[in-house]
Amino acid sequence: MTTYHINLEGDVLKVRFGKPGNGDQVVRDAAVRLDEMVVSGELSGGKLLKIDGPASVAVSYLIAHKISQLYGAIAIFDPKIGKQGYKTYIVAATHTPAYKLGELVETDEPQKIKSAIKVVLCGPPQSGKSCLREGLKQAISNIKGAPYPYVITACPDGEGAWFSDAARRDLDLAKRLKDEYKAKFTPEFAQKAAGWVRSANTPLNIIDVGGQITEENRLIMREATHAVILAGDRAKEEVPRWEEFCRDLNIHIIANLDSDFYGTEDHIVTRSPLLTGSVHSLKRGEDVSSRPMVQALARVLAGLCGSSL
Repeated sequence: MTTYHINLEGDVLKVRFGKPGNGDQVVRDAAVRLDEMVVSGELSGGKLLKIDGPASVAVSYLIAHKISQLYGAIAIFDPKIGKQGYKTYIVAATHTPAYKLGELVETDEPQKIKSAIKVVLCGPPQSGKSCLREGLKQAISNIKGAPYPYVITACPDGEGAWFSDAARRDLDLAKRLKDEYKAKFTPEFAQKAAGWVRSANTPLNIIDVGGQITEENRLIMREATHAVILAGDRAKEEVPRWEEFCRDLNIHIIANLDSDFYGTEDHIVTRSPLLTGSVHSLKRGEDVSSRPMVQALARVLAGLCGSSL
């Protein structure tokens, strides 16, 4: 079984992650598959190739290197933009005046939005939300039949999806890059992030927000459907405020978790109707996807999308 799947459906290259694997293995598997498709003539070139599905930065570079010269233009699906109900692609590479760089390519390919689940990870700062986010992403991706979890980083703190992998290799470098990328949480950013959440129409979306109850977070979170509250030992007294914040926004709370940084094991107290308990040692750079609480939460999120577990 491969770590990365690539298939051509009409003029759309469908891509998705497969079995768990390190980034280098994912790149090698993707390269083998692309070479097979080029040699067989399946990828024979044309005016426009659209790409739909999740890809790491490394795989994105690989795809561009392998096939961009075969097509007049390549466009990438972005679920945050375009007309609701239909898929829209952004032209990311072009060798022809027929398509301009950055041009939006709207299609009549339907994109279901009624069932879109938008789960916000919220709670006090320094609780480990970004670590939980990455663990959830991996855990859900390993559930057979579960939709790919599309992550929206709705806080300009510099800790995007890249941070976890970078921290596992060089924590000091990852922290330095994060500080360089960090930006201010302005009303303009909040408006933009709220638009991302509003337009997101993939089946399962995970939104990572800042750790303060603010008007900016109110603007962003009001577009969510469900919430997971995570709080560390030093901030448990703030949990009732976050619960009230979510209720005011009519967001259904599906999990209320303690972040036990110095703990050695997870504890699941209740599973339904509310997942409660603790998840231990949410440290940057560690793979937490196999933790019992992370696994339990992953199953809850997949279940919201109708996945049979």
